[in-house]
Amino acid sequence: LQTEPFDYVNKICIFKYSFLGKFNNCSIVILCHLSSYVLNMVQQVTQGIKVSAETNFEGTFYKDNKVQYAFSYIITIENQSKDAVQLTSRHWKIRDALNNTEIVEGEGVIGQKPVLQPGQKHTYNSGCLLVSPLGSMKGFYNMINFTTTKKFRVAIPSFKLNAPSALN
Repeated sequence: LQTEPFDYVNKICIFKYSFLGKFNNCSIVILCHLSSYVLNMVQQVTQGIKVSAETNFEGTFYKDNKVQYAFSYIITIENQSKDAVQLTSRHWKIRDALNNTEIVEGEGVIGQKPVLQPGQKHTYNSGCLLVSPLGSMKGFYNMINFTTTKKFRVAIPSFKLNAPSALN
């Protein structure tokens, strides 16, 4: 039995089984998706700061005899204003389908407090675990405008977290 590797570019695994013996020259091709599924892309602009969020379902696993649903997300923050700004902190509200809510607050994002000049973008990846296959996230960033020295909030648009198997 021989197999061929998967196509990482298109996130599709193609297994080609070649049988030996009485099934000489017989091949079966099996197509399947990798465990990561692009689920959602949302955008919102607040005071000239555009926040885009893209989510992915990464798979399931067991932790303490309970199934966990793993999601990743990519956030892009783009300064479309005329002023330099800095992200100082974040506030997330994460909900699952069982009505569990988790609040996550902290300084910066992934250990950084990015300064964005007009036209600049900052992109980062992160993730969360849910105990149900459906959920959502929303929140805001606290920022400071370097020109006016005023602090302001930038909305993080609400986005859904959905395991594909839960949608069938």
